Amino acid sequence: MPETPLLDTVTVPADTRGFSTAQLRQLADELRAETIDAVSVTGGHLGSALGVVELTVALHHVFETPDDILIWDVGHQCYPHKILTGRRDRIRTLRQGDGLSGFTKRSESEYDPFGAAHASTSISAALGFAAARDQQGKANKVVAVIGDGSMSAGMAYEAMNNAVEGTNGQLMVVLNDNDMSIAPPVGGMSAYLAKLVSGGAYRSVRKLGRDFAQHLPRPFRQAAKKAEEYARGMVTGGTFFEELGFYYVGPIDGHDMEHLVPVLKNAAAITDRPVLVHVVTQKGKGYAPAEDSADKYHGVVKFDVVSGKQAKAISNAPSYTKVFGTELIKHARRDPKVVAITAAMPTGTGLDLFGQAFPDRTYDVGIAEQHAVTFAAGLAADGMKPFCAIYSTFLQRGYDQVVHDVAIQKLPVRFAMDRAGLVGADGATHAGSFDIGFMGALPGMVLMAAADEADLAAMIATACEIDDRPSAFRYPRGDGVGVEIPDLAAPLEIGRGRIVREGTSVALLSLGTRLQETLKAADLLAARGVSATVADARFAKPLDAELILRLAREHEALITVEEGAMGGFGAFVLQLLAEEGALDHGLKVRSLHLPDVFQDQDKPEVQYAEAGLNAEHIAATALVALGVDASRAARA
Repeated sequence: MPETPLLDTVTVPADTRGFSTAQLRQLADELRAETIDAVSVTGGHLGSALGVVELTVALHHVFETPDDILIWDVGHQCYPHKILTGRRDRIRTLRQGDGLSGFTKRSESEYDPFGAAHASTSISAALGFAAARDQQGKANKVVAVIGDGSMSAGMAYEAMNNAVEGTNGQLMVVLNDNDMSIAPPVGGMSAYLAKLVSGGAYRSVRKLGRDFAQHLPRPFRQAAKKAEEYARGMVTGGTFFEELGFYYVGPIDGHDMEHLVPVLKNAAAITDRPVLVHVVTQKGKGYAPAEDSADKYHGVVKFDVVSGKQAKAISNAPSYTKVFGTELIKHARRDPKVVAITAAMPTGTGLDLFGQAFPDRTYDVGIAEQHAVTFAAGLAADGMKPFCAIYSTFLQRGYDQVVHDVAIQKLPVRFAMDRAGLVGADGATHAGSFDIGFMGALPGMVLMAAADEADLAAMIATACEIDDRPSAFRYPRGDGVGVEIPDLAAPLEIGRGRIVREGTSVALLSLGTRLQETLKAADLLAARGVSATVADARFAKPLDAELILRLAREHEALITVEEGAMGGFGAFVLQLLAEEGALDHGLKVRSLHLPDVFQDQDKPEVQYAEAGLNAEHIAATALVALGVDASRAARA
């Protein structure tokens, strides 16, 4: 545990309001040490948190949180914020079961006024808070902190475009520039200019000039306004934000407390228009292993503080993400029309590997899922074979484009949906729970779910061959099961499942990677004298109607198993059975799916137990349906 004498005196942000600049610098140093030590125990988003330590201290010092609203975009950089806002005693429970969330969360603290985990929502939410304040006649301040990566999403600009009309009072956006290098070099002169243009004297002179210009003819008045904004923009680089109606201040060094605090104070006093404060920070700041790492320790597992070495488990099987990347490379070598699109997640989707092999055929569009989908649609419309790799939970943001720009036009965009299902420590915001339902609802969509890494390879091959309609395949976070992958997997017959094990009494129909648990459930049932057929559906759309109806005819009970929300595969199967009259003669049907709640973060095995999707629960459900020792099965 690091020594933190000053931090030990801070219980809530109000305790920092009387601190001197020197004390604020000391507090930031101790807060950084505490953050490093805590994340070494829990794992999490370290680099982004270290980059905003000074900014976090300065914001809570200047603004009267929680009365003043402070919103963190994405929320993955909020660990220092949590330590300062009364949660230090629980900080080593980050991302653990019943512990603190790795993101901001309204139910966790009054200092988290708006929950986040997806990017680019902060300015819209802040504008909503500002408008609510205006409507209620309150005088509190509202601040949104957004990273430069999040500024690649259209939603941020939609909010900024509306900001001047959305509030008639104070609103501040802090642009945390730590990656894109959109700022000129920072130093004493830029800090001086930022302080100057945010100060009352400059703004008074500026107001006097505006008042004088009001008496000029309209063309001269407009020219004077533009001249002042462009002159200031040439010095500070903020002309673009000025055009959106913001008063631009910056860039300033986000680690220099002597400059940061007075500029924030000055900017907080600007109430006649929204203000954007541009701060430049270093991701991973203050921790050498993070500073030296290519990804700045963006996401880490538990690690040794001294060496920075992460305690990564050794796996005997490749991750599904890596399988996707390597298999797509195989097809791209054979077909020059194969291209790949990601929305700012090349490593997370495996397209970093594809990008190394085919840099000219890889497109990272930034945090812009809507654009990614329609961009892929344009590629498909002109004869290319685009694979649009987006996490299931992030594809939700581009669903209108999937419907309008892809499905209606029957364009062969191939959607690779990573992180399908539960995601452990990342919790509800990142769980891919709904894609089976929302993709399966679309006419013409081919929707597949891989049961293992060989299945995934075959589904990539299948998608390559589908050229008359859209297709999608889902696969989970984590490692495969260790099956052998062919040198070049053959495509699957569209809409055909497979029988994995033959039985007589109950049919267990699995979609996706719960197949291994379903096979274990069949073993448990066999030990109870119950013979089970195990089938792998492979396709949620089109359904293998022949297989499903055969299972219904030949078994007393049918259990569907999926790692998705209700209204998905089980619902599709039930609708087929109802339409075909297969429910008219006593067939017992049960549907196992994710529970109708947003599951909090925990270890995956705990989440699966809560969801009732492990072997014991599958077997118990089958026994209850069959009426075999139902009371004991229900307690299993």
